[in-house]
Amino acid sequence: MRKTDIRFTVSLDAKNIPEKIEWDATDKPLDTPSETKAISLALWDPKQKNTLRIDLWTKDMPVHEMKRFYVDCIGGLAQSLLQSTGDEVMSGEMNALCERLVEHLKKKPD
Repeated sequence: MRKTDIRFTVSLDAKNIPEKIEWDATDKPLDTPSETKAISLALWDPKQKNTLRIDLWTKDMPVHEMKRFYVDCIGGLAQSLLQSTGDEVMSGEMNALCERLVEHLKKKPD
């Protein structure tokens, strides 16, 4: 069986707030870690039948980028849901939510 690794390195300040987030993967084209400003990781626990989440962002990430990040996450989830289950209704509803949130962000920029 083939295996691959994905690693996150989070540098924290004295108050344990992320200052820098880097990620690397064995199958990533670049041989060096890449910097990011946010992570949203969801894991399904089959025993508990619930989702475990890790959401981190650096303290210098602007609020408007954080909001855009979450809209993009929902859109990505909609596409993944469609591809994995074929459920066009759920995927469509999620995409419609994204469209409403984009309009909201256009009206009320931070």
